Amino acid sequence: MHRSPLHDTHRPVRDDGSVPTGRRPAAPFTPRDFQLVLLRRMADFNPGPVEDARRELGASPADLREANRRWQAMVRSPRSRPALSRYRSVLGEPESRTPRRIGDLDCEAWQWPLPLWPDLRFEVLTPAAGGAVWNEWLVRAPGAAPPPLRTVEDLTPWSCTVDEAARAFAPARPLEGTAPTRWGLALTAPDARGELRDVVAEFTWGLLQRTAVSEPRR
Repeated sequence: MHRSPLHDTHRPVRDDGSVPTGRRPAAPFTPRDFQLVLLRRMADFNPGPVEDARRELGASPADLREANRRWQAMVRSPRSRPALSRYRSVLGEPESRTPRRIGDLDCEAWQWPLPLWPDLRFEVLTPAAGGAVWNEWLVRAPGAAPPPLRTVEDLTPWSCTVDEAARAFAPARPLEGTAPTRWGLALTAPDARGELRDVVAEFTWGLLQRTAVSEPRR
């Protein structure tokens, strides 16, 4: 008896989670697509800047959604390649690979440039001996001037990274993010009049998205 391919439960599945259909293969996942993935997560906080960045990339809202769908399929596929290999396949060879020591752990920082953020780099931290990726986020590019962070008013969307805010307003307390790509910091900063404020800063992919600022301390 002929079996329709629509009912074949043993059809192969690609690494990106799609099923071959006989149609033209999907286009490669590119650095432009990856930037759209980052923007999709940031859109929950700052739709305005995200829309501007999307247009800069020449992408439609549908392009943004499709890039995110394909990325999630790649990440969740049972046949998904390791995270570091996935980044190399999408972004190419890193611009730099730098040994780093964090506490008692030796690791290596891989960094890639992204056209949307020329003063930043996408950084992946991986154990020096190999293994699962520890961290993946945006950091300031080597040699790029950090932003002046002196008051609450300086903490504007996309102005700084997690490390920069933590250093500028030390001691900052890390907060658990609401998703794997999100981070938070609880810190104290003066406002423009010099009055201290308690601040909760929220970051996506390491870049500041929004702040919640208390009334001045009494």
